[in-house]
Amino acid sequence: MEPDLARLRATVEHLASFDRPSASDGERRAAQWIRGELEALGVPARIEVETAVGSMAIPLGLLSAAGALAGLGSRRTAALGLLAAAGIVDDVSGGPQLFRRLLPHRATFNVTGTAGDADAEETLVFVAHHDAANGGLIFRPELTQLVADTFPAWYERQSTSPQMLRLVAAGPALAGLGALSGSGLLRRVGRFLAAGSTLAFFDIATRTVVPGANDNLTAVAVILELARLLREEPVEGVRVLLVSTGSEESFMEGMRGWVRRHGPELDPARTHVVVLETLGSPELILLEGEGMIWMTDYDAGTRDLIADAAQRAGEALRRGLRLGFATDALSALRGGLPAATLASCDEYKMPSNYHSQRDIPRNVDFGTVASAVRVADAAIRAAASARA
Repeated sequence: MEPDLARLRATVEHLASFDRPSASDGERRAAQWIRGELEALGVPARIEVETAVGSMAIPLGLLSAAGALAGLGSRRTAALGLLAAAGIVDDVSGGPQLFRRLLPHRATFNVTGTAGDADAEETLVFVAHHDAANGGLIFRPELTQLVADTFPAWYERQSTSPQMLRLVAAGPALAGLGALSGSGLLRRVGRFLAAGSTLAFFDIATRTVVPGANDNLTAVAVILELARLLREEPVEGVRVLLVSTGSEESFMEGMRGWVRRHGPELDPARTHVVVLETLGSPELILLEGEGMIWMTDYDAGTRDLIADAAQRAGEALRRGLRLGFATDALSALRGGLPAATLASCDEYKMPSNYHSQRDIPRNVDFGTVASAVRVADAAIRAAASARA
């Protein structure tokens, strides 16, 4: 069966019609609607409440401010800068997020539906997220486009998007090292970087939430369409978990809770987690890995499953790119689950309208979204055939 473009579009348009910040009433409203749609398609679904700070910018802004303060002091403030740098690395790399635990938390809302063969040993997990990010000057695409257009041959050779959080962590680290060693140069450089990061995160924290049509309502539309296809053409031999997380935009807090809740019951040898991310750009891609500070490659078996499914479905799938940001796949990997990410990009190898107020339904390439449905459906049916 073919994906229903009208249904895909209707899902994105409805959910984009109201704000959905991380860990908010809007996020809860979206979760309730998604659960209702899954159940209407014959997929038993439930909302699972986890806790989250609900912000990417506030924890990093506070840590960056601490780094800037360290750059103003002497050896006595060195520890402040070094601890702030460690806190940033911990927060963005899927660590225990120790600093974040000190901040106020509120409810965030995940949706989990069970489709396919509920008693099968083999499990495929498809993960979307329904919260949306705040905008910010740092997300404007003009700088990337200027570099790409000025140095096209060099940019074409780049396979990893910029790992900007390295600079964020470097500010407090240099300020702390400068304070410890007595180097005025290191303190000044660190203070400059940390102060710039503080301003950038303050800008993000005070911005309004974006519509988030591409990021990531396109993925929500895909999991709902998979539910419809599995109702129309059931499979045996593979259980399919259709998941939409909250608080992805606050460093995957919803997915961290999902992995804590469900990870112990999932056999890594019989599980593949496929994260669906920003599927409405012109070109469908299979990412090879991700990481804001250091790169973590995805599970080779899960990547092969997606690549083979694309070939079966007759869909072009670009490979070889790595992401300098992070997705829900990082939480799955840190929890010991094999994972990979199916995404899309524009001519600059970036998601279209990323964290922008231009991320509205009419700017989504629904042809790419439909291609993602075909690839995911082919992966499900290939897994079912292999078990049979």
